[in-house]
Amino acid sequence: MTADLFTQDFKPEPYWWHAAPRGETPETGLPSEADVVIVGSGYTGLNAALQTAREGLSTLVIDAEAAGWGCSTRNGGQVSTSLKPGFSALSRRHGKALATEILREGQASLDYMHQLVRDEELDCDFRQVGRFHGAHKAHLYDTLARDCADGHPVWKTDAFMVPKSEMSSELNTDAYHGGMVFPRHCSIDVSKYHPALLQRVLNSGALVKAHCKVTALERSPAGFTVKTESGPVRAGKVILATNGYSGPLSRHHQRRIIPIGSYVIATKELPTELIDRLFPTDRVLSDTRKLVYYYRLSPDRKRVLFGGRVSLNETDPKKSAVRLHQDMVALFPELATSLVSYSWMGYVGYTFDTLMHCGEDNGLFHSMGYCGSGVGMASYLGMRIGRKAAGLEKTPSAMEQISFPTRPLYTGNPWFLAPSVLAYRLRDKLGV
Repeated sequence: MTADLFTQDFKPEPYWWHAAPRGETPETGLPSEADVVIVGSGYTGLNAALQTAREGLSTLVIDAEAAGWGCSTRNGGQVSTSLKPGFSALSRRHGKALATEILREGQASLDYMHQLVRDEELDCDFRQVGRFHGAHKAHLYDTLARDCADGHPVWKTDAFMVPKSEMSSELNTDAYHGGMVFPRHCSIDVSKYHPALLQRVLNSGALVKAHCKVTALERSPAGFTVKTESGPVRAGKVILATNGYSGPLSRHHQRRIIPIGSYVIATKELPTELIDRLFPTDRVLSDTRKLVYYYRLSPDRKRVLFGGRVSLNETDPKKSAVRLHQDMVALFPELATSLVSYSWMGYVGYTFDTLMHCGEDNGLFHSMGYCGSGVGMASYLGMRIGRKAAGLEKTPSAMEQISFPTRPLYTGNPWFLAPSVLAYRLRDKLGV
């Protein structure tokens, strides 16, 4: 490990935790009952709580850690249409009609973020900056160009191609053979979004109980008994909003969620001239690798935030920082001497069909499985599942109409992760 890679004040914690004051929850006792108990205080849980509390339902949000401790304060702050499978793949699986509805949910998630920030007056630097998606192999630029020319069967993307000869207008690196720009994609300041949303939830009358682990869910004649380390709570309805941190609370959901570590570093503050030369825009950035890099500048344009999947098995953030820094420098050699101030990881919730899922089982609601693109979709489906729990949504969403798959022998431990990462690395090397 390179000891001089890190600044003297290096912290193995998310940059976002130090960029702005974290959201605080008031000290509160645990009520004996609530109309709705929401397990998880991230984007899903808080957006759900806004709906149930504002409909007059007594709402309790519980988290084993501080509010938003999971990926809702660990992500890269990139907001897109959130769906990985394309129309062709979805049509083969579900038919064209349902495939269209699924894709519309993706567009709706992006639209919802605009509406939420506007209507709730959230101070979170939410901006439509666009995404540059780089082709890391020459033939993949041709694939992107064909997709761009064909257009999208559902979304109006306004996407356009940037050839390698014009790359300097988007990104100053020789590592890409051009790329595609999605101008409607957005960025958000993670350090501000969750605290602002949390405050709206508290203002709505919901209770948020942090550092209170839920240990068991038991059905009762009136609904559920939610057992916690601080005592039991009777609940009429329960919403599981735990995603990559779901664990054994519900074995059914544990067998369907694949917790995968995603790693991020933030550099020290860099010279303005260097930042402006390498990153002439404020776009969020990604590329065509299967083991994708996702990166951006910090909202103040002083640091590079660079993330990806860099380990065969889960590892600590200081070890992952070395590999992430190497990968960043491979794209931008001028960053070779840039030190790392922050390094962290979070568990994203993947699924076997790479789709997010929500639904209900006799008063037990869930929304999870955002597959690494959860800022907008977790917020949107949290809202939808909250409305459903409040009795406002009668028609099932597209994500409720598809089965939530698992695999034989899978119990929540992704034992297949290491060979999968190796296979993806080989595919990235070959560009297939």
